[in-house]
Amino acid sequence: MNFASDNTSGVHPRIMAALAAANDGHPPSYGADALTQAAQDRLREVFEAPGAAVHFVATGTAANALALSQFAPPWGKIYCHASAHIQTSESNAPEFLTGGAKLVALPGEDGRIAPATLAQALHENGRDSVNSGVNSVLSLTNATEWGTVYSPLELAELSARAHAAGLAVHLDGSRLANAIAAQNAAPAAMTWRAGVDVLTLGATKCGCMGVEAVVTFDPDRAAGLGYRRKRAGHLLSKHRYLSAQILAWLDGGLWLDLARHANDMAARLGQGLAALEGVRLNAPVQSNGVFATLPREIFARARAAGAAFAVWPGDQFDDGKGPVPVRLICSWDTRADEVDGFLSVLRAG
Repeated sequence: MNFASDNTSGVHPRIMAALAAANDGHPPSYGADALTQAAQDRLREVFEAPGAAVHFVATGTAANALALSQFAPPWGKIYCHASAHIQTSESNAPEFLTGGAKLVALPGEDGRIAPATLAQALHENGRDSVNSGVNSVLSLTNATEWGTVYSPLELAELSARAHAAGLAVHLDGSRLANAIAAQNAAPAAMTWRAGVDVLTLGATKCGCMGVEAVVTFDPDRAAGLGYRRKRAGHLLSKHRYLSAQILAWLDGGLWLDLARHANDMAARLGQGLAALEGVRLNAPVQSNGVFATLPREIFARARAAGAAFAVWPGDQFDDGKGPVPVRLICSWDTRADEVDGFLSVLRAG
């Protein structure tokens, strides 16, 4: 009963097989191999963006920080939600790789930024100046850190406001597959058609061993990104192992099948929790995350049974007495019987 994180899940067998196949021979290094070219082309095809610049890295932190460094100068301001991963969980990697750009954290219900909130923040921060810096990037997360999902229309409205103010739009898509599956939308509709300028596409949480892609939809705006990646130490010499994962992940729509399964398991879990007396859902279940407050006795029962999940937003908020807010994440390999078994434990009292 492990709902700690989709980072704890294993590698899908088809992706593991692709890694084994990539282990044959001695192809060129540093991304000059045929697998990397094929993976880049396949990503462009899936996103209907034939001219996009595609750069692979091994971690989401590297992907986000490098993407932001391309669009925000050291004196820039990056607007994001207060719960965004770049704000809460990537140390100061964005500030480091941008050379000092400032993150401006915005509030928003269920992990989403409302257009009015963005407008107010831009108004309060004023125009670009040597005193206040330069408004540079709006960073959105989809699916959000609260498991909620922006629709294409919501993304488009936020992007339009950002562009009108001279900001580029970055999308942290560490769980974009889950968001696309939830919306049953085309990848293009959830990204560049909605105004996204640069995407960090995550595969690690969705069945891969470790690979993310920085996709810059206007290739002219990616000039120099390859140098940034190398300078930051994120150009893997045996690049084919990253590319092999992406090819297998996208093949036949596997990435969306895996995301859809994780979403379905979260919906099953959320429905079961909502039916328990005293349990409150803290956010709509729209992707693969369930956020709920458990009565202390149910929380203790789950822990005693060995169930793994996170106190949310952090263990420091658990006073050891009252109800406990928790986060439960379903993965591509979460089983229905695992969900049902966990719910049975919670009902046991």
